[in-house]
This record gives sequence, C-alpha cells and structure tokens, in this order.
Amino acid sequence: MKKLKVLGPGCPKCEELMKQTQAAVDELGLDCHLEKVTDIMTITSYGVMITPALVVDGQVKVSGKVPSVDDLKKMLS
Repeated sequence: MKKLKVLGPGCPKCEELMKQTQAAVDELGLDCHLEKVTDIMTITSYGVMITPALVVDGQVKVSGKVPSVDDLKKMLS
C-alpha cells in the first residue's frame, strides 16, 4: 500500500493538490493511504520550502506546484 502525503498549510493550491491526487488515485484504482499534513515542522522535515508538495512513500515527488491528474498518475504508477 502506497503512503501519500499532501503537504501544505491549507491554501487553495494545497487543497487543489489534494483533490487532484485523490482523482489520480481513484482513476488508477490504487490501494493507498492519503493524508493531508498541515504542521509546518513536519513539512520542513521533508526539506520542503514551497508548498504544496506531494510525498510518495517518504519521497518528495513535487513541490511548489499542482501537477495535472495525468502527471500525478505517472508519478504514482
């Protein structure tokens, strides 16, 4: 099971990344745990300075932008 984390304080872009990631997960039919992380200390512990960010199984895959659903699907498959 993949562990996905959307990192961000709750800004509109962060919410959009959460929505896009959920759409990609649904389209791929992935078995995963998707979590929203808003704690700034946890976010910086990943080395992320610009949100939103997506962490897949402990690795930061994207930071500072919201990829398309198709791009997210490529990152997750």
